[in-house]
Amino acid sequence: MTDVLDLPVAESLRDRHTHLARHRGRVSGYRPEVASFLTLPLDPTPDDWADLAALVGPGEVADLYSLPVVAPAGWEPVFHLPGLQLVAGPLAALGAGPEVVELGAADVPEMLELAARTRPGPFWAETPSMGRYVGVRDAGVLVAMAGERLSPPGWTEVSAVCTAPEARGRGLAARLVTAVADGIRARGDGVFLHVVSANTTALGVYERLGFTVRREVVFHGYRVPTA
Repeated sequence: MTDVLDLPVAESLRDRHTHLARHRGRVSGYRPEVASFLTLPLDPTPDDWADLAALVGPGEVADLYSLPVVAPAGWEPVFHLPGLQLVAGPLAALGAGPEVVELGAADVPEMLELAARTRPGPFWAETPSMGRYVGVRDAGVLVAMAGERLSPPGWTEVSAVCTAPEARGRGLAARLVTAVADGIRARGDGVFLHVVSANTTALGVYERLGFTVRREVVFHGYRVPTA
């Protein structure tokens, strides 16, 4: 039986994020200003691939996240990144540290700037509409943040964990992940996240906090044929 965590994009768009979705036939995806992720059935037909092409547009990149399907001939691979999906157990207690602040609409320009500097993954103007975001400021400047992204029933993903280079080594990522996870659990949800396997620094932070690997995934995207 397929678990909701096996298809987190599809399950999020089907339930809590329906208001952020776009559809064509059996294909769904987030609005492009929110997130790049798309999904289609696990047994896609030629019509499904045609609908995906029409939804995304010729020459554009179809980001299939971790969906376990193989694109047909003519769809040029753009990225193929081995990754891991982790779930949170009891999280390690942290000592005193800098204040964690809530981030809102007024903070989006700074959030976009920090994401552009640190490249935590896809982050667009309306990505913060997917959930709660928190951050740490140093002398008034946003230097670290984390927030919520995918939200299949019963679960919420921690994402956009990033720290400016000048603020690294202070444990800010661990503090922010914990703050986001605490808020998720207060609502009764389980906590999960994804990481690229090669990012061993981030993986170490998550494992020390109390996350464990649930499964291996592959993040992949393809360029839509132009003809």
